[in-house]
Amino acid sequence: MTHDESRLYRTALFLSLFTILYNVLEGIVCMYFGYEDETLTLFGFGADSFIEVVSGLGIFQMILRIRKHPDTAVSKFEIRALRITGVGFLALALGLMAGIVVNLVAQHKPESTLWGTIISSISIVVMLWLVISKRRVGRKLDSNAILADAACSQVCIYMSLVLLVSSALYQLTGFAYADVLGSAGLIWFSLAEGKEALQKAKERKYSACFCSDESK
Repeated sequence: MTHDESRLYRTALFLSLFTILYNVLEGIVCMYFGYEDETLTLFGFGADSFIEVVSGLGIFQMILRIRKHPDTAVSKFEIRALRITGVGFLALALGLMAGIVVNLVAQHKPESTLWGTIISSISIVVMLWLVISKRRVGRKLDSNAILADAACSQVCIYMSLVLLVSSALYQLTGFAYADVLGSAGLIWFSLAEGKEALQKAKERKYSACFCSDESK
């Protein structure tokens, strides 16, 4: 391995570790304020962040593996992380569905969605930086695995946009169903990601994001 390749792999590992730590912090903050403000979308977004931590741990292990042995098969740890990720996303979708039904029946509205607007805006900026950085490293190393990691961060941008739109809509207009619509958007992404993660686990391919393109 050349000096440049070694440096690029160190960068990839740093970006992967940063993603994990950021998602831990984001998950704690989102679930706290989601509970305090009675905002289902923000709470669900926080739960998603913790699921992304599991996925991120598998990706971190994957980068370590391909750095040392590029041609080796996907490890048991990576497959286990994929399965946990898949089940986690499906469970999140079911939980959000139940929350939507309860909120509709009770005609519940959030206390505020200000924190959802703030957090989602920060998340979009951070994840955009991660996507650009991971793609740059992945292309230089010609690594489909690292490009798949970038795709995971790209999905986080889409989910952050869902949170931003629903939170800003409610905060600005008081539209009663904004939080429900935001939760429905998270359900769509959660079902897609959960299905993809379980399929990849079955195929023994580490790529936990439904929008990843392994042909890049």
